[in-house]
Amino acid sequence: MSEFIRVCEVAAIPSGHAARVEIGDSPVAVFNVAGRYFALDDTCSHALASLSDGELDLQACAIECPLHGSQFDLRTGVPLCLPAVDPVRTHAILVKDGALFVQLSAEPE
Repeated sequence: MSEFIRVCEVAAIPSGHAARVEIGDSPVAVFNVAGRYFALDDTCSHALASLSDGELDLQACAIECPLHGSQFDLRTGVPLCLPAVDPVRTHAILVKDGALFVQLSAEPE
């Protein structure tokens, strides 16, 4: 596991919104669902679209890929519908002193 990296202030991502951040060479999407924060790889596992540009479903805690409509559970990264079949990586997120920190998960083998 890597260390927690400060990515932004909590206020930078209002409820119902997402932001794309770069941690080293890794694009990460950070989502705010009613004050709960989630972090995923920002790239859809199906067609390389940016998930942070997708439509956030607050009720389902999911993000819809803007390119082909695949949805991913923000808690697990598991695709909820086709065409995506592979999950996206999730990352640990920490809220401390009004800032968001992300810890990248290990690369899949």
